[in-house]
Amino acid sequence: MSDIHFDIASLHAAYRGGLAVGDVIATIFTRIEAADDPGIFIHLTAKADLLAQAAALGPFDPATKPLWGIPFAVKDNIDVAGMPTTAACAEYTYWPEKDATVVARLKAAGALVVGKTNLDQFATGLVGVRTPWPIPRNAIDEALVPGGSSSGSAVATARGIVSFALGTDTAGSGRIPAGLNNIVGLKPTVGALSAAGVVPACRTLDCVSVFALTVDDAYGVFSVAAARDAADPYSRDIVVQPLAARQPVLTVGVPVKAELKFFGDTAMQTGFEASLAILSRLGCRLVEIPFGDFYATSNLLYEGAWVAERYAAIRDFMEANEAALHQVTRKIIGGASNLSAADAFCGLYALQAYKAKLAPVIASVDLFCVPTAPTHYTTATVLTDPVETNSRLGTYTNFVNLLDMCGIAVPTGKRDDGLPMSVTLLAAAGADGLVASVARDLHAASSPTLGATGWRQPSAQPVGASVEDGTIELVVVGAHLSGMPLNGHLKEAGARFCRAMRTASSYKLYELAGQTTPKPGLVRVENGGTAIEVEVWRLPADAFGHFVAAIPSPLGIGNIELDDGSTAKGFLVESVGLLGAFDISSFGGWRRFLSDRSRLNTSSTEYSEARAGGDTARGG
Repeated sequence: MSDIHFDIASLHAAYRGGLAVGDVIATIFTRIEAADDPGIFIHLTAKADLLAQAAALGPFDPATKPLWGIPFAVKDNIDVAGMPTTAACAEYTYWPEKDATVVARLKAAGALVVGKTNLDQFATGLVGVRTPWPIPRNAIDEALVPGGSSSGSAVATARGIVSFALGTDTAGSGRIPAGLNNIVGLKPTVGALSAAGVVPACRTLDCVSVFALTVDDAYGVFSVAAARDAADPYSRDIVVQPLAARQPVLTVGVPVKAELKFFGDTAMQTGFEASLAILSRLGCRLVEIPFGDFYATSNLLYEGAWVAERYAAIRDFMEANEAALHQVTRKIIGGASNLSAADAFCGLYALQAYKAKLAPVIASVDLFCVPTAPTHYTTATVLTDPVETNSRLGTYTNFVNLLDMCGIAVPTGKRDDGLPMSVTLLAAAGADGLVASVARDLHAASSPTLGATGWRQPSAQPVGASVEDGTIELVVVGAHLSGMPLNGHLKEAGARFCRAMRTASSYKLYELAGQTTPKPGLVRVENGGTAIEVEVWRLPADAFGHFVAAIPSPLGIGNIELDDGSTAKGFLVESVGLLGAFDISSFGGWRRFLSDRSRLNTSSTEYSEARAGGDTARGG
């Protein structure tokens, strides 16, 4: 049974085929023994207790329990009832009477808690070596640090001991370990997952994160666990949309080349460039963004306000048990004793200034792509220089929660030296589904195996936005297409991309005459039509009316038949608008027409006349 694949799709398929959950539990302990790594778990669930958890689930029922029989691990700064919480400090240990909210939601969905995992003490660090327990061994290369602070959770997932694991992420602790262990690390919008029952690091910035072997698994777990929680004052309402198809064209911000930091690691630089090339092949438009202010924001995290916040989280314990802290943890958090309230406010003022300055930059693109880490470090190097190496690892992670962004670290294959390559996709708060949809395709296109297991990625399952109450489908054909000038109007109205399609083969597309900017018109014809490329978006019902009211003549809204036989409201042109218009139906769509015309560098009139069948419409 050791060959059972633990990604959720494969495991559920095996359950449907008759696999017993007891065999899965036996496999977990076989893999723990094979790993022979005492640094992964601080507390392990007894096999009998796991079997009891499984028995309580009843018959296999993924419809009501979407995580039925799925094993997971929990970082040991997150409460699990009946298990000790240590935060990697034995003297701090307490036994919670109830689960953290996020754990309770996952257990209710059928997931099985395998144990509590090791971490950088009090979640302070990105390296995974600041623990009084044995240091977990990196699952890909034992010479490398495992990454922190969620070290044990990442290694357990990468080794296939569990299907997914919970971490926390204040400064990158849910992304750096993922990148170092060739797995997915989803860092949600702060507040989307409740932090009730989590030992705080920086309470205003903390969030629970998800490690998984695939993007589908990470986002599926996030979807189950996300909910507003009255027990967490920092919890907030985040609409979690189903994982949908990626928009055909997205604008992706990347750091200006001259401002990229790799600290001499040419393999990482080459790997990042290769990852960007894959994004380009997927249809993303890369835009270089000055990154100096992002780096400056990162520097705030270990100054003033947020060091003081770490101290506030454990002040009573630290003052009574200072000697119990790891020496590096003690040095970092203890630095707050020299800070004043004025220092904290100065940090808050500085952050607000950067937020105001960077808000339009963040809004100028759909998402960002950065290296997950600028370089890899060995454990030996980090133990020799524990502070500087840790600081460098946070180059592309520290600013994210400060600027209220969401993100997901995703493997993109191997570097030239065989070590894991990973990038992180980032976007504004609430865009968790967007970054996941892009990460899903990027992972499929670049990284064939999962973690350290050697398992191939499972076949991609079709995705698409499901029909939802209160929304209306809208077919767009021209300037409102993704990546086009007016697409932003759709997004401002709350629209979400559903799918790219073609119309039925009974339409013609024209470039309209007399327009300040080029504009197409779609019209249904009885004869001589063709299928035209379109996109289907969903608008909230209340926004639909306002959006339609702003459409200028000669365009209007009518029923459009799609090539799958369905119909939806969409942009059509009045017959009067075809006077002087040019038939561009042969291009199959507006995007292709603009691309070809731009490449030939000629006017639409000349171009149409140069094309066979490029007729001028006379009206009617």
